[in-house]
Formats: sequence, structure tokens, C-alpha cells
Amino acid sequence: MNKAAVFHRALSPYVYTYDQEAVHIRLMSAKGDLDRIELIHGDPYEWDAEKEEDRDWNFDPDKEKFWKTETTDMTFAGSDATHDFWFVAIRPPKKRVRYGFNVHANGESAVYTERGWYDEVPLDHPGYYFAVPYMNAVDVFDAPSWVKDTVWYQIFPDRFANGDLTNDRPGTIAWGAEAPAFDNHFGGDFQGVIDHIDYLKELGITGIYFCPVFVAPSNHKYDTLDYLRLDPAFGTEETFREMIHLLHQNGIRILLDAVFNHVSVDHPAFQDVIAHGNESQYANWFMMDSFPVQSTPVPNYEVFAFEGNMPKLNTAHPDVKEYLLKVGRYWVEEFHVDGWRLDVASEVDHAFWREFRREVRAANPEAYIVGECWTDSQPWLLGDQFDAVMNYGLTEAFLTFFATNESTASEFSHAIVRNLNSNTMNVNEVMFNLVDSHDTPRALTRANGDRDRMKLLMLSLLTFTGSPVIYYGDEIGMTGGQDPDNRKCMVWDQAEQDRDLLAYITKLVDLRKSHPALANASGYQFEQMDDETASFLVRRQSDEATYLIGFNNGSEEIRFDLDKAAVDLMDGQRYLGTVTVRPLSGKILRVETT
Repeated sequence: MNKAAVFHRALSPYVYTYDQEAVHIRLMSAKGDLDRIELIHGDPYEWDAEKEEDRDWNFDPDKEKFWKTETTDMTFAGSDATHDFWFVAIRPPKKRVRYGFNVHANGESAVYTERGWYDEVPLDHPGYYFAVPYMNAVDVFDAPSWVKDTVWYQIFPDRFANGDLTNDRPGTIAWGAEAPAFDNHFGGDFQGVIDHIDYLKELGITGIYFCPVFVAPSNHKYDTLDYLRLDPAFGTEETFREMIHLLHQNGIRILLDAVFNHVSVDHPAFQDVIAHGNESQYANWFMMDSFPVQSTPVPNYEVFAFEGNMPKLNTAHPDVKEYLLKVGRYWVEEFHVDGWRLDVASEVDHAFWREFRREVRAANPEAYIVGECWTDSQPWLLGDQFDAVMNYGLTEAFLTFFATNESTASEFSHAIVRNLNSNTMNVNEVMFNLVDSHDTPRALTRANGDRDRMKLLMLSLLTFTGSPVIYYGDEIGMTGGQDPDNRKCMVWDQAEQDRDLLAYITKLVDLRKSHPALANASGYQFEQMDDETASFLVRRQSDEATYLIGFNNGSEEIRFDLDKAAVDLMDGQRYLGTVTVRPLSGKILRVETT
């Protein structure tokens, strides 16, 4: 038994309150090392009924042991390359629990507690054990439940549709007349979204994530000039309100994008610092090294990346906080947007995000908050800041297996299991999952234009735990390399669209919505994995139904063994005993109950 590899701490994501009744507990061990784990658990104040007279905190070691516990088997939750993960959910009747682990391997057993290892279960005192002192309702992670059922569609406003030529800025280029560049504009606007709501509804979209819509000089709008004013090239406040109203009428939520890490160098506050230096009332709004302001050869102020035209805000300053928190409330209160996606979120201080969450949730208790964090984001996902982050770790796992064929089936499963065990189940169920975005090459381009690989990517995304995001145009086969090539104008000519891909993705979205176990009402377990054929089954099992999703990422036809009869939800075909899956394709099977 490799005791050194067994790990647990009484911290998220190893233990947490899933809701007001259930506690989730995880343990990590060396891969393939342990056979079985029993959770030892009990109320720290509950004693054996036959020993009530011995309820005394001054223990005599010669007395019979009497703290009352029970055991519950933990379940195997998957492996990465080096470790196994174990899981159990319990419901402490008094909303408090002490717990430890009785681990078994090759006929040997040992007990792991907060104080270390023991040969036998210590029952003379609960103080040996890990603890959830009390399940306070206010501490339960409270992401809005509607997100679990949402399929998002990301829109880059200037490139989705030009519905109103009258608000085009000078120099606007005819739709799709040239390749996207860092400085060109094509006239996409709110009216263009209104004009295509039927298209979004037919695709099955229930949420839109808009890249920034606030006034800014660039086409991407991440260099904000005024957070409280819409860019006139996108339309008026009246059109914006109409768009939101119509989207809501059609069951589509709205997520706005904002960057509170930095502003445009032309922002009035920074221009005042340029003009008045240390005497400016905004001098402390920014992170200045010295005065006067200089942008070349190296800025003497902190910036986003190395962009001298994007000075970094000092979000610890009271006036900056007041300004930005007002922005967070304003669009939620006045325009009823449903949440925020926050750019460069990992570079803004945690204290600000805690205040931001309180302000936004006061305006709308059901608002959804997503941070742009590209790495392990546990510090932001404890329930006091974000509900989710853009799950780029998952993105790369999907792409390197399905799109580029750089990883094996085992390596893919390791990445997925590690991703799922890095956060609580509450977070996983609302995680913002994507295969590409305005900041990455398009998925079809990563797949070298292979439509079958693109279908497998979308099959994996739309049958995975969390809240999936489709980047505009992916559903019709749009391509594009790194920014700005990934921001082409949406193709509306049906003759130029991949209608087969569109039909396939529409079907997947419909199945996800009509079969909750394909979304968040079930676990996610790998089975029948074969690196040589690049294939595997995923089992998604809920109380109501069992589904098997078969993936063949290889070049040869493969077969999966079935214990029971199953029906392919894509074409209605019934299978018994085995199912055949052609190269670069997948199946969604619902297992028959009789």
C-alpha cells in the first residue's frame, strides 16, 4: 500500500457541501494501488446508546471505545496517468460530520485520518478525524440552476450579422468582402441578432454570450472607453432593449462581456492622467511607476500583456471599485441581462471579485458569473467569486484527441478525469465548456478541415457535463486560424454553409435537451478503452436511464460489447450484443431497461 500517495484535505474540492443536505467527499490514491475504500463517518456528538453514562470528555484509555460511526463504500471515480480518484456522497442528519478512510489493498488495511495513519479504526474520540463542522446554507455553492440546461452561442458582435446599415461607422466594409483584420469593421449589430433569432432558436440555443458591446475604438471592444454606453455601431439602447426582450421571449438568456482589468489608453480617466500627471484625480486609478506618462519605448505603467494602449486598472482603489461595481449592477438592473463573462479575470484581485459578486447577485440572485481563467482556477470557484470559468483545460483535451490526433484514448481520459476532479460537482455542472473561441483558432481549422473530426468534437462537447458553448459559425463549418482570422463574418448564404454539419449539431443539441442524463443528471465513466483503435465508451447513468456514448477516433471500424439491448438516438437503430462504429464517428445509445 502506497500511503504516501493517499491524499485528502478538508478543503474544496476534496470535501464540500453539494447542497443543504449532501456532503461530497473525495480521496486520491496511487493509480491501481487500492482495492476498496470505506468512509468512516459519524456525528461528533453522537455516542453508542448503550454507553450514555460514559458521555464524558475525560477519556480513560482502558474503557471500551464508544464513539458511534458507520461506514459507506466509496466509489471509483476514474484515473489520470498517476492517480486514482474515489468519491462518496453522504447526508449527515444533523448537518455536521467527522470522517476518515479505511483503505484496503492486497489483504492489508489501514485507517487514514486528519492526524495520520492508524492500524485500527480509532473510536475513543472523534478528534482524530477530518471534519465538516456544520453545513451552513449560506456556504453552499449557489450557481443558478438554469445554467445546467443552457446551450450557449458566442457572438462576436461586429461579425454576426449587419441588420442596420444606418449605424455603420465610417469605413465599414461590405459583409465578408475582405479577410478580417485587427482594424477593420463589418457592421454587425443588435438588429442583425434580432433578424436571426429564429435561426438561433432552431439550432436550440438557450443562451448568448456577447463579446463586449460597450463603446471602444477597436472592432473587438476589449479596449473600453465607457462601460455605461453601448457602442453606436451596434445600435441604440432602444434596439438593445428590444433584442434582449425578444431573446428572453424565445427562451434565450444573455451574458455580457466586460474587461475590468484594463481600459483603452483613450479612456477619459487615463487621458486625464496623461494631461495632469500626479496631480490628476485619476492618478491612483492606474498602476503607475512614475510620472509623467510615457508609452515608449516601454510604458511606465502596468498594462495588459505588453499592450501600451491598454493600461491596467487599480481595482483595489475605492473610486475604481465604486465605478466598476456600478457597471456590474447597471446592466443587470436596467437591461435585465442574465450575467457576466469577465475578461482577464485571473489578473484582477480576489477582493474585488468578491464585492462584484455581492453587487451583481443583489441586483439579480440568479445572475451567472464566468471568469476568463486559462489555468487551474480553484481559488475563484469557492462560491464567493465566480460560478464557472472558461474551461480551456478541457478545450485542449478535446482538441488534441479528436481534432489533431496527438493524444491517445487513455491520455484523453486522464485529462478528463483530472479536469472533473479539479472542481466540485456543483462547479462542473455549470462550467463554461468550449472547443474554440474568439481567442483561439477555430476547431475545424485545428482539425485540418476534417468534418468527421469536427462532428466528434461536437459530440464530445454536447454530451459532457457542464454548460456547452458553440462559437458562432462552427455549426456551419466556418474555419479560421489565430486572431484575427478566427473572427470572420458569419456566412448566411446557405449554399456556402455545411448544412449536414448544421443538422448534426442541431440534433445533438436537441438530444441534450430532451435527455438530461446527457447533460448534468448523471455521472461520466470511461469504459472499453482501446488506445490502438483510439476508441472508448462513456457511460452516463442516472436514476432514470443509462446511456452509452461510443467514440471511434481511429481509422478502422470497431465494435463495442453491450450487456443489454440499446437504441441509437441519432437514427433509431436497435443493437443487441454488439454495436459497430465506423471510423471517425460516434453513437449515442440509450440502454433498454427490459
